[in-house]
Amino acid sequence: MLKIGPLQFDIPVVQAALAGYSDAPMRRIARRLGVPFTLHEVVLDKTVVRPGKLRKRILRLDGEEHPVGGQLMGAEPGEFADAAVELADAGFDLIDINFGCPVKKVLGRCRGGYLLSDPSTAIEIIRRVRAAVPAGIPVTVKMRRGMDDSPASERDFFRIFDAAFEAGLAAVTVHGRTVRQRYVGPSDWVFLTRVKRHAGERVVIGSGDLFTARDALRMLEQTGVDGVSIARGCIGNPWIYRELRALLAGDPLPDPPSVAEQGGVIRAHFDLAVETLGEKMAVRHMRKFGIKYSEVHPQPVTVRDAFVGTNTAADWLAVLDRWYDPGRDWPPGRRKTGPGALIAAGARQCEQ
Repeated sequence: MLKIGPLQFDIPVVQAALAGYSDAPMRRIARRLGVPFTLHEVVLDKTVVRPGKLRKRILRLDGEEHPVGGQLMGAEPGEFADAAVELADAGFDLIDINFGCPVKKVLGRCRGGYLLSDPSTAIEIIRRVRAAVPAGIPVTVKMRRGMDDSPASERDFFRIFDAAFEAGLAAVTVHGRTVRQRYVGPSDWVFLTRVKRHAGERVVIGSGDLFTARDALRMLEQTGVDGVSIARGCIGNPWIYRELRALLAGDPLPDPPSVAEQGGVIRAHFDLAVETLGEKMAVRHMRKFGIKYSEVHPQPVTVRDAFVGTNTAADWLAVLDRWYDPGRDWPPGRRKTGPGALIAAGARQCEQ
């Protein structure tokens, strides 16, 4: 189990906040496939406190999603706290603070991972948010292991890490890369082991290089973290949660999803997107999901190109009817293995 404040989950797994991806349709599909807790994609504090259509969309939750967390990013402690109150009032079950985003324009505005280089402001944000949010709603923070590999950066990390728990935060999620690394090079799981030993009984959730269910199980076993946060590894692969549930129970890894099962999930995801965004926007928004979903199809490159070429809802349904026809005798579905899986699959498909 995983316990974050008053929230308890039957497996130690959460779906990370994924910018541009973890909207309501993705979160609902993930819940149906077995993850006990999801996070809304990261939102800017200014967007939450100022009236507008995007604010309304962010604050609209569906009953199927709960429990669900809201993740905030910003630079000014007071505005950060005000936005956290808005999320709590809207019904989010947990508030997460983002000190991990490595995107250049975010860093340039003193947000996200930049705050790891400014411990005083980071700690003030933590304290202000925890004080503003009702006591029954847990507050957590997502961090990378520092701005860079310098000893000073590591000291800043542990200063913020310890201050978070002293302020009453329920858990800290730690990504094993530095901000400067972005997504280049391996996530440092040895550092995660050190962090968990330092934390003792305090809740630490690990993140980084979790592309398969076996990766997630390995992180739990090797580092001792209390839970894992699955990010890129779950995009287009919600079946990772079913697989991880089986491994945690000591059962064999399930077979990859059949083409018919894939089609059923993708169709449900598309329907939810239309319901949430409207047909025109949903088609454009779902192309990037189609690219990711195609990676587990027996003909990944062909199917990817078919999704990329969609312009209308009719186009989308035609792709599903043709390439996910449940009446056709398809080869077995594929299992994702990492971020380069589609490239490798494309080479094999050309060879065939």
